Amino acid sequence: MKERNTFYIATITLVATLGGLLFGYDTAVISGADKSIQAFLITSLGLSSLAHGATISSALIGCILGGSISGLLASKLGRKNTLFLAAVLFFVSALGSGNPEFLFFEKGVPTMGLLYMFNFYRIIGGIGVGLASAVSPMYIGEIAPADIRGRLVSLNQFAIIFGMLVVYFVNWGIANGQTLDWINTVGWRRMFTSEAIPAGLFGILLFFVPETPRYLAIKNQDEKALQILTKINGAARAAEIMKEIKGSVVKSSAKLFSYGKVVIIIGILLSVFQQFVGINVALYYAPRIFESMGAEKDASMMQTIIMGLVNVIFTVVAILTVDKWGRKPLLMVGSVGMAIGMFAIGSLAFMKVIGIGTLVFIIVYTASFMMSWGPICWVLISELFPNKIRGKAVAVAVAAQWAANYFISSTYPAMMEFSSGGTYFFYGIMSILSFIFVWKMVPETKNKTLEEMELLWKK
Repeated sequence: MKERNTFYIATITLVATLGGLLFGYDTAVISGADKSIQAFLITSLGLSSLAHGATISSALIGCILGGSISGLLASKLGRKNTLFLAAVLFFVSALGSGNPEFLFFEKGVPTMGLLYMFNFYRIIGGIGVGLASAVSPMYIGEIAPADIRGRLVSLNQFAIIFGMLVVYFVNWGIANGQTLDWINTVGWRRMFTSEAIPAGLFGILLFFVPETPRYLAIKNQDEKALQILTKINGAARAAEIMKEIKGSVVKSSAKLFSYGKVVIIIGILLSVFQQFVGINVALYYAPRIFESMGAEKDASMMQTIIMGLVNVIFTVVAILTVDKWGRKPLLMVGSVGMAIGMFAIGSLAFMKVIGIGTLVFIIVYTASFMMSWGPICWVLISELFPNKIRGKAVAVAVAAQWAANYFISSTYPAMMEFSSGGTYFFYGIMSILSFIFVWKMVPETKNKTLEEMELLWKK
């Protein structure tokens, strides 16, 4: 009797998680190039901090668009082809963001047209991020055997954080030992262009993985679906799983508010709070934050790497504990840790105290996020919604998440100009509100089947 092909499952899962890695890489590459973009394009053109914030956050416009259309494209093109489209967008964005004057402008001469082209290429990459953020976990979930699906889907969140860590090392390696003038003219370009390597690898490897059995069944390609299921699960289980899939795909979909508004509101607020606690400010602007606290350019890059390592370690903590401790306890503990970190950083900023204490509290804050709201928000979004509205509801939640991300990230420079301590206090208050929200509104989904969650919302 043919048994499960563990190596095959691991291989196609790792290929799919490259979408998550590029998600992390693309969103964090801006952290090393932030001050150079400001010097090369914003300050030289006499633009304000609002223009700076909008430029640094421009990729998020694409993320909102990509997240919004991800469900439609995954249904029309298939999961695999949508991921391939994301790989192409990542590749084009990497080359274009590093060389925005390509075809139209003289190299090295900052103009408004050049700024527009840079933002255009960043938005292209953002569409790729939006697609990957929704479709990579969808692909893994539809490929993975049921008994290991949770762990395999969680690997996508690990890949996102690992992608951020990789680009912190890449940015540090490019900037290390170089003059500020070289970084502001050449170095930032290489940071963006470096993404073409993993993007190209992702696109090539996708030629060697299958479409998901669920999508093939929807398209009535049952023989292909059964072949893939047999290769993944073994012959004994494949026919049984195929029957379950065919049973599920004939279920009609329902309108978005078929189970009431509360479940949709909870999904949106989970997404909004995940961003309003300020995590992407810490990720996008990390070197700038450390420099504002007195670190030199190279030292700030190294401290960002330390923060990236902490992110990876505590994401693993979440993966190992989410099925033991439950979703709500981890979210609430994380909210408390984030509030402590942000209020401490804000207090130090008000007192104009710069030192190792600030780094410690940034690590407390990011560790608290990574063991809670980082991965578990995505777990809850995948579990919370009834089967018949899941596609629509997830698209709404993902779009809300990227919209909140854009708002927080683009307003950060202006908020910091007004009051750095007040900015961190704002994120601390959001952390407290996130605790209250989880405590009062979010149901525990641990050990509940999706059908049990559906019955909960029917009540």
